[in-house]
Amino acid sequence: MRNLVLSVIGDDRPGLVSALADAIATNGGSWDRSQLARLAGKFAGIVVVTVAASDADQVISSVTKLDGLLDVVVHDGGGDVISGNDWTALRIGLLGNDRAGIVQEISTALSASGATIENMVTGTREAPMAGGILFEADFDVRIPPGTELSTVRSDLERLASELLVDLEIDAP
Repeated sequence: MRNLVLSVIGDDRPGLVSALADAIATNGGSWDRSQLARLAGKFAGIVVVTVAASDADQVISSVTKLDGLLDVVVHDGGGDVISGNDWTALRIGLLGNDRAGIVQEISTALSASGATIENMVTGTREAPMAGGILFEADFDVRIPPGTELSTVRSDLERLASELLVDLEIDAP
């Protein structure tokens, strides 16, 4: 079996998921995991497909010929960076006034501790009563073995104070 990772983007309209799913299924592929969203008028996402090695070229050919619907780039799936159960899971929630650089600063702090971001969802919304725009983010991260959780937590809390954002850190 072979794993393919598809990155997809196109103008949002009905039938995009159906067309992609049909191209995968009719050529022997199995849709395993995905994260898809409408962003700024575009429909974009990532799909992991499992397919028999003998059918992979046909799946690749089919999904990359969805001209006019989706632009699809296919990557070979690799191994999991995280091995074993000794990594610590953290869920991080962030809320504060929107400004450039928040994701860069948080991701840099996480990277410095060796953490890996497994899932990240961000967005903006109007601030009730105060006016302005709020930025919110939710991160699911994994902290490597041997890294002091208290150090990661204090580094993130210090950064949140500098950024003037509220931060919630939970171990699920």
